[in-house]
This record gives sequence, C-alpha cells and structure tokens, in this order.
Amino acid sequence: MRNEAVRLERLQRRLTNDALRDEIMKAVADGRVPPVMVSEPEVERLGKGDELERVLGVNELEAIVRRVGRPPLLVENDRVVMQPLPEFAAGTDALINGAESYVASVGRVEFVNHEMQWGGTGWVVAETTATTRTIVTNRHVAKLVAARVADGSGVFLRSPGGIRYGAQIDFKEEVHSNPGAAEPIEVTKIIYLADDASPDVALLQIEGKPGLPSALPLAEEEAEEGQRVALIGYPAYDTRNDKDDQARYFQGVFEVKRFAPGFVMQALRGKRALTHDCTSLGGNSGSPLISLENKKVVGLHFSGKYGLENHAVGVGTLTRLLAGDRPSGRASGQVEKATTEAVDGSHPATFFVGRQGYDPAFLGKKLAATWPGLDAGTEKLLAAPSDAKDEQPFELRYTHFGVKYRADRKQPLMTAVNIDGEHSVRVKRTRDKWFADKRIHADIQLTQEDYSDPQIDRGHMVRREEANWDVAATSGVDVTKVAKGANVDTFHYPNAALQHSLLNQGKQLWQGLENYILDSARTKGFKACVFTGPVFRPDDPNLTEELLIPQEFWKLVIMPASGGRKLHATAYLLSQGLLIRDLLEKRSRVEAVEGFVLGPYRTFQIAVADLADATGYDLSTYIPADPLGAARIGDEAAATREPAFVPLESFDQLVI
Repeated sequence: MRNEAVRLERLQRRLTNDALRDEIMKAVADGRVPPVMVSEPEVERLGKGDELERVLGVNELEAIVRRVGRPPLLVENDRVVMQPLPEFAAGTDALINGAESYVASVGRVEFVNHEMQWGGTGWVVAETTATTRTIVTNRHVAKLVAARVADGSGVFLRSPGGIRYGAQIDFKEEVHSNPGAAEPIEVTKIIYLADDASPDVALLQIEGKPGLPSALPLAEEEAEEGQRVALIGYPAYDTRNDKDDQARYFQGVFEVKRFAPGFVMQALRGKRALTHDCTSLGGNSGSPLISLENKKVVGLHFSGKYGLENHAVGVGTLTRLLAGDRPSGRASGQVEKATTEAVDGSHPATFFVGRQGYDPAFLGKKLAATWPGLDAGTEKLLAAPSDAKDEQPFELRYTHFGVKYRADRKQPLMTAVNIDGEHSVRVKRTRDKWFADKRIHADIQLTQEDYSDPQIDRGHMVRREEANWDVAATSGVDVTKVAKGANVDTFHYPNAALQHSLLNQGKQLWQGLENYILDSARTKGFKACVFTGPVFRPDDPNLTEELLIPQEFWKLVIMPASGGRKLHATAYLLSQGLLIRDLLEKRSRVEAVEGFVLGPYRTFQIAVADLADATGYDLSTYIPADPLGAARIGDEAAATREPAFVPLESFDQLVI
C-alpha cells in the first residue's frame, strides 16, 4: 500500500459506475494513487480491462506468484491449519509445525483516526524491556500515518480534519476469532522510518503489560536459493491479483492471519534482490520471511509482481538497523538563489565588547519586563556565549537586543528587543552582509548556503529598524554610530530563523504586524519591549536531513499602560492554527476533532495565558496585563478553558 492511497469507498458513495471509473482515472492523472485493497463486489462494479489494470496497479506490490501449489494456510489459536503440500518435499509439514511458536509474535498494524482500519503486518524483532517491544514493518505501511523527521525517527501525522493519527498492533485477528476479544497494543514511538531511498523498513515501539510476545530470532546468514521459507501475515482481497486465483487460494476469507509456505527464488547478492514465491496479497506488507529449515527470519517482505516474484529486505539490513546503523542520507541539491548579498563574515568576541543586550528595566524601574521563564530542560538546549553574564548566562548580547539560541535547532529560541520610538533613527539599507558570532561555536550556526533555497528566507527575529535608535538623536551630535552598530548587529545569524517566504509576506501577516508596532512607536513616541520566537515542533518539515523549518512564530509586546503605572501585554501568533488546535486538544475540547481545519497562514492575537500554556514558557508576569485575557475573565470561555484568540484581518480588530 502507499501513503497517497485513495480509498475507493469514498468515491463510491457519490459516483455511479461510469463516473467512478472516470474519477479514478483522473486521480491517476493527477498523481494520486488509487485503491490497493477493495472488496470483490467493488471490483465487479469496476469491471475489467486495460484501464482497470492500469488504475489498480496489477503489476505492483503484493502478489500471487504461483497460481497453484502455494496455499496460504489459515491460523487458528496460534496454530497452523494444515493442508496438503504436494509441491513441497516430505517433512515440510513437520517444519511448519516447528515454526508455529512464531505465529503469536506477528500482528496486524492497525491505525487510529485514519480512514483505513489497518495497513499491513508487523512482528516483534527485539525485546527491549519486560513491557516494551520493537516491531518491524515496512516504511510504506508506517508512512500512511507517520512522517520521517531529521534524526531518522518518525512522528504521527494528522488527518485533514486535524486529528492526530496513531497505530497499534493486534497479534490475533485469526479466522473465527472474536473481534471483541482483541487486545491491540499501542505504538508509543516510531524509532526509525526509512527514507524513500533506503530499504523499506520501519521500527516501532509498543508498550503493554508483561508477557508481550517474544522476538523472532534473526538468521546469521542471508537466505539461500531454493530454501524453504514462509510468510506470516494478513492478506486482504487485492484487485491487483487474479480474481479466480484468489478464490481458489482464499475461498472468501481475507484479512486474517495466514502462514504461507514457499521457496526462495533468488538469493540476495550484489545487485540481485532477495525474491520468493510465497503467496501474498495487499496486507502482507511487513510480513516476516522465515526459514523453515533453521527456524529464523531471513527477510522482511515488502513487494511483488503478480505471476513473477515477491521481494524481501535481507536479514543483514534488519540486523544493522537494530544495531543502530542508519543508511547514509541522500545529498539533496540546493536550488541556486539569485542574490546581491555579500559573502558571509564573522565577528570575534572582542567585537561585542560593551554590548549591553536587552534591558528588562527599559520601561521603568517599576515596570520590569523580564525574559520569559524557561524550564531546566529547555535551558539545557541553549548555547552559552563565551562572554555570558551571571544574571543571564544564555543571552547573546547585542545593541538594544538579546538572543537566546537553541543549539540543536541552529536557530534562536527567542529574542528580546527594546524599542524607543521617540529616538528612532532611519539607517539606509545597503548590500546585506551576514555574520557568524564567534561567541558560540560556528558548527551550530547557519550560513548563507543554508538559505540558498529560493523559498526560504532569513526570518529576522529582531528587525533592524526595531533596534535602530539612539538616545542622542535630538542632541545635535553624531547620532549614527549607535544606530549603525545596532543595524549591523541584527545581521548576525543567531538572530535569524528559517522561514518560508510565504510566512513573511502581506500586510495581514507578520510583516504587517511588525510594521504596525514600529510605526505606532515612532508616531506616538512610546517605548516597547518585544519578545519573538519560533514554535519548535518535532514534526516540522525538513529543509535538509539536519535542518527543520519552524511552521509558527509568536510575539509578545510589552509597553506601559495608560498612566504609566503598570504593564500592558499583548501576544500574537503567525500560524495556520496549529498551536490553537494543540490547545484545544490539550484541554479536551471537542472542536479539535469536530471539523477543525488549518487555514492559510495569518496572524492571530492570542491570550498571553494561552501562549504560555502552549509554549511552556513562564509568562506569569504578563498574564494580568493582557486585555484579551482580561476580557474573558468570568465569561464562558474562561469557565470552559476555551483558548482566546482573534484572527486579525485588520488592526482595528486588536484587543488593546
């Protein structure tokens, strides 16, 4: 099966037979993959012919190789139900009986919140603890509900409606088994999810009670040609295989555990693939290929061609993956980006002598605007500059602003800037030149090459105009030195985050909000403190194998309230709605699973308390100063813990 699979049932609910055929052909033309497992009556509706074969991919994936002589034996109560095996040597039935103990360690990979109930087969390959096991299946099975991230592991995706997918392993699902007696085991972690250019393998972790099934032993050597082997898995009715062949072999019983004996057709050597002729159908993906002669696993089944051969990943690959070896990632070529930028430079620690960084007392002694609080786990991820001060050990200090930098993501965790609208200085922008900051290691900083993709911008966390001010701006002396220094400081890589170009365009998005704040400060001559940062997620999309692109950014604006005796705080979010949906889920709000749809990128005003809850940062100083949060005190939203947010179509909608 493939992760782009289009479920036939969805089309059938609204189309006649002829229209259905047209719709499926359109799906193929559009690059979507049609159904892989459908019922026999559905095939009757579609009919036969070249178009159907093209649509349903008869020559791809799971396959019956030998039309006779390879019966997929039923399993009942963890025992194989024997049939005559005339094409196998005498004693094969005894070998099958000797491998029966392995049947209980093979399960069906079932999905949670997905339109497909299940997707393939998985089996215990390692025993981690008394209550955890490692399951191996195919990448193309796991990718139906998960995506690969930078370190090679995987994370569960979400449905189009925003509900998080999940997976579980059901070790039963046998013929005559009681569906109500099933006790599937939850998949709690995706340990490894292969890249598309690597062997078709995924490693999952399950957790349950003591007494979980045992691991199947792996062979020390690759399978040999002619070796007697068997698949254990869950074949389902598969339109890519001949209807009569399926009727003869399966007699209308599908989607239950079967034990399918056969032979190795070709051994794994050099450019020669491991092939076998055990009977399989859609649903066998991820089945163990077990040597009947030495009672050990010699491969992981993953595909086949009807009437020709089935394919398996060799046992050597499985052994290496379990040992922690990972295939080398493909080199991803960069699109050359037209630019007039100067070549990157770097500044030593001595360049920053005298930089004061962010001033929490900028708004007044009784109006302290302190950095958001971080827990110990988050602080461990921060880079410590060589000139750190005891009171702020993780602050990279620049002119009028500071940066706390997350080393593992090679991007800022957050920035803090003091804005003085009364003393703003407009510094003319010239040819951009970016610099590394040698107060932290160069290997945790990005470079010009990392931003070579034309769709990726350097997202200034502190914009140059925000820091460009000088208290001597009205004194008649040289007012450009401080402002120019601040301008240069904003062009250091620790002040930039990876940002898709679509996020930073339009007056209703981030740039519009930033311009509104700065223009208001200049026009009205007020002071403000602004904290900004990305929202880091483990499932952020990859730019390269190591670099992940944040999908959301937050901003917290602090200024004196009217009268100047207390603080005024407002929070903002640049997002499709991911963080808001997370809050709904966290608070068990049904909106999260009842039609929540991610829209285009836009700016939201969000309650400071909700921003704190979503990010985990301590913003308790600012929660009482938030007019949006105050507006809901005592109302229904507060009582139900519903997140407070305002999608901003214009700045007239701001709650200030």
